[in-house]
Amino acid sequence: MTQIAAQNPSLSPAPATGWSRLPAAYAIPSSAPTLAQSRKYCARLARTHYENFSVATWFLPRRLRQHFFNVYAYCRISDDLGDEVGDPAASLELLDQWQAELDSCYSGSPRHPVFVALSETVRQFDIPKREFSDLLVAFRQDQAVTRFETFGDVLAYCRYSANPVGHLVLYLCGYRDADRQQLSDCTCTALQLANFWQDVSTDYAKGRIYLPLEDLRRFGVSEQDIAANRNTAAFCAMMKFETERAQEWFQRGLPLVKKVDRELAIDLELFSRGGQEILRAIERQGYAVLGNRPTISKSRKLALVARAAMGKLFSNFLATDSHGSTPNTPRNDPNNKGVSA
Repeated sequence: MTQIAAQNPSLSPAPATGWSRLPAAYAIPSSAPTLAQSRKYCARLARTHYENFSVATWFLPRRLRQHFFNVYAYCRISDDLGDEVGDPAASLELLDQWQAELDSCYSGSPRHPVFVALSETVRQFDIPKREFSDLLVAFRQDQAVTRFETFGDVLAYCRYSANPVGHLVLYLCGYRDADRQQLSDCTCTALQLANFWQDVSTDYAKGRIYLPLEDLRRFGVSEQDIAANRNTAAFCAMMKFETERAQEWFQRGLPLVKKVDRELAIDLELFSRGGQEILRAIERQGYAVLGNRPTISKSRKLALVARAAMGKLFSNFLATDSHGSTPNTPRNDPNNKGVSA
């Protein structure tokens, strides 16, 4: 990523105090790069920063890959602005600058390569700005809110931190209706909950507890138990309850798989099964997640990918067998009121 900034003068960052806490290539440049440079920037960030995203793109239609790279790059840097700066005041300042670039993206004058590339995606798929700006609401909230009183409060946070990502995926694949978005919200919320329950100790080290305080009181768990990595019987009972609740949210979102085209369904299933594997990993270690982060083994990851690959081959076979038409595509769906992907 740094090499892009070094090799292209237009990508040289303008001076800004907070950006020095992040990778140099994240900074907003003094002048806008070309569209070609910006596409490469987003593709490189997506391919090198997160291995699961790279795996998922194997199953995406080629025509959509660059657009997914663009959206991912936006989400990745947005998340890092909120989570990797280490100074709430500096994070808020950077998030305000990022919001200003998002506004410029929609008004036609962005400078950052992410927004230069993203402007093409926004125009082609007619994506409302709120889907991007809602994510920034969550990252701003992270700078001030570190505890959640009720599970409803956690769900309200997921409304901004996770659910917009699902909406963006649906827009890219040609779906704009509220019914699919609601099902997507269930899946995205479930994925967020699974990550929270996997990372209780990691989040606590950052000063945050996403477990509802009402549940800590109900099960007799203290914050000191979390701080000391005490996997008490009460804590494990609470985690069992939270894990089962997250599984319920995965089940609520499951009908979406049958309401989208086969290519997107494969990706949805891959990510949903990955999230459910996290929950199973928590269960396998007796819900004792403190100081012992549950992970998915490489063999399980390979099995998930292999299953998705088989689904892709089967999908291609059906498409060929039906003379190139794919069932349940958005362009054939009378309930879909948006642009076809």
